[in-house]
Amino acid sequence: MKTALVQLCSGEDPQKNLSEALRLVAQAADAGAEFILTPEVSNCIAPSRSMQFEVLTTEANDPFLAQMRQVAKQREIWLLIGSLGLHSEDNTERLANRSFLISPDGLIVAKYDKIHMFDVDISKTESYRESDTYRAGNKAVLADTTFGKIGMTVCYDVRYPHLYRTLAQSGAQILTVPAAFAETTGKAHWEALLRARAIENGAYVIAPAQTGVHYVKNGRERRTYGHSLAVSPWGEVLVDGGTDVGVSYFELDISQVEKARRRVGSLVQDRAFEIKL
Repeated sequence: MKTALVQLCSGEDPQKNLSEALRLVAQAADAGAEFILTPEVSNCIAPSRSMQFEVLTTEANDPFLAQMRQVAKQREIWLLIGSLGLHSEDNTERLANRSFLISPDGLIVAKYDKIHMFDVDISKTESYRESDTYRAGNKAVLADTTFGKIGMTVCYDVRYPHLYRTLAQSGAQILTVPAAFAETTGKAHWEALLRARAIENGAYVIAPAQTGVHYVKNGRERRTYGHSLAVSPWGEVLVDGGTDVGVSYFELDISQVEKARRRVGSLVQDRAFEIKL
């Protein structure tokens, strides 16, 4: 199954981001991709919380979601919208960071709200407080498709291996990790974390990413790492999107999941233990 990872450099204008995403999704579909994935917060990366609240909408009114559903139906493709920033239905103080899986008939098959918030102090000049803007989800999501079962996650979730193990032990053969990964931590950890999640679970890990400089505010850049990755169930990097906006392709062969899990059975060999202090 030809699969495409769309790499974006989303900015503060949702309409411009939508136009670019539509262009690249069309490019991928023209190339024969049947499963296409976009990165985290595909619709908006803005320099302030107030701007995000101003330009974003609810799920029901979001043009990005509506257009992508239409494209999925027109092109008869599976489409993972890595995530969208949306006004939350039940929390007016925080936005939702929500991933969507769209079927070839344009229906929303599954949606997942990012559980783990990126609240970190990388250095004296680089810190992030995602929880200031977004509310955390509290439900893991496993989606069934015609080509395999997908465990849906987003970005910072990748640092929490128990989430992926729970998804894999519940049947996930594919783990999606759309991201807007910080450049500093990306250089150090991105590939290692994604390969580890694939190896531990004998699953495909597919991680479309944001890349480049999204804005400059008060002399401070918001820069993401890029390098959209697809990793095989055996831990091999199948494609690396580099740092340019564009589309990367690989062949998804779900039989490789069972092959990897037969070779190393650690996914079903957990043993109970006690901690002695």
